[in-house]
Amino acid sequence: MGKISILNIIEDTIVDGPGFRLAIYAAGCPHGCPGCHNPQSWNICNGHWVDIDEIMERIKANPIDNVTFSGGDPFLQVEAFTELACRIKRETDKTIWCYTGYMYEQIAVSKRMTMLLPFIDVLVDGPFRKALRSENLPFRGSSNQRLIHVSPSLMKGIPVEYVYNPF
Repeated sequence: MGKISILNIIEDTIVDGPGFRLAIYAAGCPHGCPGCHNPQSWNICNGHWVDIDEIMERIKANPIDNVTFSGGDPFLQVEAFTELACRIKRETDKTIWCYTGYMYEQIAVSKRMTMLLPFIDVLVDGPFRKALRSENLPFRGSSNQRLIHVSPSLMKGIPVEYVYNPF
């Protein structure tokens, strides 16, 4: 089994997607967005290595039906997060949201990064842009970031242009 460098696992959060969620905050982020609310997450060494089995035990023991990958950027550790996401989908009925500073279009052309997409229900993409910051946006920090329903778009084989609006 693999390991993931994480900063923390927060249970019962309501800011990382709709409803109560279990959020896994990845360590390591290549984007370094000015004004980032979590700059300590940029350095992967600020995290601690946790076995995926241990993370799965916490996820399965938690009655919440929602999981969020945030960070940092989970795509920096895409192989490990893919393994975790695959297990979540195989062993539970939980939904997965994933936050990333990459744009969907960047991920879609990377053979390495696309491995995670089939397991993600909603992708929140794009770097945080301080000039576009808004506290009125649901589940996003800046207006350039999109909430994308990934799975239905991928299954239909069409480019993701549908932006999810939970309200």
